[in-house]
Amino acid sequence: MIGIAAGTQSGMRHPRALDARLFSRVASSHTLLPWLAGAAVMGLSSNRSARRAALRATGSLALASTAVGIAAKSASGHRLPPRPGTRTLPAGHAAAVAAFATAVALESPKLGTALIPLTTAATVLRARTGTSSPGEVLAGAALGAGVAAATCRWWPPHRDAPADTARPNEPVPALPAGLGLIAVVNSDAGGATPAEAELRTLLPMADIRLCESGVDLHLVLDQAAKDVLAHGGALGVVGGDGTVNAAAVRATESGLPLAVFPAGTLNHFAADLGLATLKSTADAVEAGCGGAVDLGRVTSADGVGTYFLNTFSIGVYPELVRAREARERRLGKWPALCIGLLRVLADGTPSQVTVDGRHRRLWLLFAGNSRYDPPGFAPSYRRSLNDGLLDIRTVDGNHPFARTRLVTAFLTGTLARSRVYQAATVTRLRIDGMSQEEDYTRDGEVSPAADALLLDKAARALTVYLPPPQ
Repeated sequence: MIGIAAGTQSGMRHPRALDARLFSRVASSHTLLPWLAGAAVMGLSSNRSARRAALRATGSLALASTAVGIAAKSASGHRLPPRPGTRTLPAGHAAAVAAFATAVALESPKLGTALIPLTTAATVLRARTGTSSPGEVLAGAALGAGVAAATCRWWPPHRDAPADTARPNEPVPALPAGLGLIAVVNSDAGGATPAEAELRTLLPMADIRLCESGVDLHLVLDQAAKDVLAHGGALGVVGGDGTVNAAAVRATESGLPLAVFPAGTLNHFAADLGLATLKSTADAVEAGCGGAVDLGRVTSADGVGTYFLNTFSIGVYPELVRAREARERRLGKWPALCIGLLRVLADGTPSQVTVDGRHRRLWLLFAGNSRYDPPGFAPSYRRSLNDGLLDIRTVDGNHPFARTRLVTAFLTGTLARSRVYQAATVTRLRIDGMSQEEDYTRDGEVSPAADALLLDKAARALTVYLPPPQ
C-alpha cells in the first residue's frame, strides 16, 4: 500500500495559486531556448548516450538558470546596487553554458570533449565584449558546472550495460541468417525505414514485413503471429516502445519468442535487455540466446486486461503526451516534449483518485515494470526485468506549494525525505475513481481509463531474445 500524507483542503487556494505563478515564471525563461535547441539535436540522435546527455543537459541548464535568477533577485532585494566594475553576481549565460557542457560530459565524455572548444570560446567572447565582467563569467561557470555535477546525487550517470536478466535462461530457436523469423517494421516509428534496409542485410533469410503509414499495425502483427504459429520460428518487431508493446502482447498470448529490434525515438525496453543496436538483436537471433521477463498488467473491473513493458502512469503524464503530439509535427518530438512539459506543469491540476482504498490528490502516479534506478524522480533504467515487483512513485498535490517544494527537494537532493514525493515497491495496486481522470498512459501511449484499475505482474510471461554471453 502506498502511504501518501494527506494535507488539509481548506486554506490552500492562495498558496496553490502562488505556487503555480512561481512555477510558470521559471518555465517561461527565454534563457533556456537556445540550449533546448541544442539538446533537441542530441535527442534526435540514435545514440542512447547522446539522448541521456540531452535530458541531463536540459535539466541542468534549467536548474542553473533558476539558481542565477534566485541569486540576482536576492541580491537586488538585500544589497545596494553594485558600482561599475565591482559586480560579483554569476553571469547567467556562463552558468547555462557550463551547466550544459558539464551535463553532456557526464553522460557522454566524447560529446563533452567536443563541446569544450565551443563553450570556452563562447564564454571568453562574453567576457571580452563587456557583456559580463570576468569575475561574473567565472562565477557563472563555476555555478553552472556545480549544478550539473550535483544532479549526479539523485540521477547517477548511466553506462549502457545489459540488465541482470540479459543472460540465456530460456530456450529459443536459433535462426541462422534469420530463417524462420517474421519481423514487422513500423514505418511510423522514428528511424524505422533505414532500419528495414539494415535488417535485411543482417538477416537476409528473414521475412521482413513493412507496416506502411496508415495501415493498422495490430492487424499486421496478428497475421505475422499466426504465420509464425503455423510454420515455426519467432516473431520480430522493429520500432520504439509503443510498437514493441503491441508485439509483446501478441507474442505473450501466442506463446512465441519475441526478437526486439530497437528503431524508435525511445527504446527503453530494448536498452534494459542489453539490446542497443539492430546487430545485437540479430546476433542473439542467430545464436538462439533468450530469457523470460515480467510484464506489468492493467486490468479493469470488467476483467479486460492488457500489459505494459516499461511504465504505467496517471496524472500530468497523459496531458504531457497530448501536448507533445500537438507540437511534434512542427517542432520534432524532443523540442515538443520539452515545451509540453513546461506547459503542463505550469497549467495542470492534480488528479483525484483512490489508491488502495485511500483518497489521494496526486500530480502523478508512476508504476514501473520491475524496480527502476536511480531512486528519486528520474527513473531511468532497470537492472532486472523479472523481480516480480511494481515500482510505485507518487507526487502528492495536497500540500501547499507542492510544485515549488518538489523542485526545491529535487535541487537539493532531499527528494527521498520530501513529504510531496513517495516511493515503494509492491506486487499489486488498485486505483479507483478513474472516471474523473479519463486517461492513463502505458509505455507512452495514451488510453481511456475504466473507473477501477488493478495493477499487478505477469511473472516471466514474455520470452525474448537476449545478447549472447560475453
